[in-house]
Amino acid sequence: GAGAYICGEESAMLESIEGNRPLPRHRPPYVAEVGLFGRPTLEHNVETLYWVRDIVEKGADWFSSPMLHSYSVSGRVKNPGVKRAPATITVRQLIDDYCGGMQDGHTFKGYLPGGASGGILPASLDNLELFFGKLEEHGCFIGSAAVVILSDRDDMKDVALNIMRFFEDESCGQCTPCREGTGWMMRMMDRMVEGSASIEEIDMLEEVTRQVEGHTICALGDAAAWPIQGLIKRFRPVMEKRINDYQAKQAEQAA
Repeated sequence: GAGAYICGEESAMLESIEGNRPLPRHRPPYVAEVGLFGRPTLEHNVETLYWVRDIVEKGADWFSSPMLHSYSVSGRVKNPGVKRAPATITVRQLIDDYCGGMQDGHTFKGYLPGGASGGILPASLDNLELFFGKLEEHGCFIGSAAVVILSDRDDMKDVALNIMRFFEDESCGQCTPCREGTGWMMRMMDRMVEGSASIEEIDMLEEVTRQVEGHTICALGDAAAWPIQGLIKRFRPVMEKRINDYQAKQAEQAA
C-alpha cells in the first residue's frame, strides 16, 4: 500500500495488492466471497494472527482470563510505548500503572483512544474501559488502540486541525462527501484555530460533519467527522472563546 492510510480498509488493500489504485470496493460482494483476484479471502490484522498459535497450544481460557490487549501509548506520559494490559483497563489506569504517570508539569486534559480515527475524549471521561463496544456511545472507538495522551499544554483545536489535515491528505478521493467534506472541514477548522471564524460557523462545521458521516463508501469519512463532532460537543466554550478573543483584538486594532 506504499504507506497509504486508505489501505487499512480491507478491499482497498486488496486492490493495491492486485496492482490497482487503492480504492475501497462497493459491497456486496464482501471480500470473504469475492476478494483477492476474485477469490474468497479472509482478512485479519497482525495481532490476531500473532495469538493463533498460543491459543491453540494453551486454550481459550488462558487467553481470556484475563483478556489482554496491546495499547500503543504516546503523548504526554513519562513512559510511552506498547503496553500489554487487561482489556478492561481505563485510560487513567493505563497512564498511572503502565506509563509512569503524566510528564512532569503536565496535567491530563484529554485523549484519543484509537488514534486519529478514534475520536477525542476529555479527561473527565477517564473511567471508560478501553475496549471494543465500550466507547461507541460517546462517539469514539478503540480501533487500533493507538492511545494519544494530551495535557493542558495541548490546544484541542490544534489537535483537531492536525487530524483533519491528515484525513484530507489521505482521502482516496473516490466519493464526493469524503473528498470534498474533509477539505471543507480542514479549512473551517483552520479558521477556528485562527479565531477568524464566526460563532455561527461552529454549527455550520458540525452540519458538514453530518453530511460526511454515513455517506461514504468506507469508514474514512466517519473517522474524519467524529473527532470534530467530539471537539464541538465537549470543547465548544474553548472554541467560542478563541473566536471572541480574535474579534475583540480586531476591534481594538481598528480603533
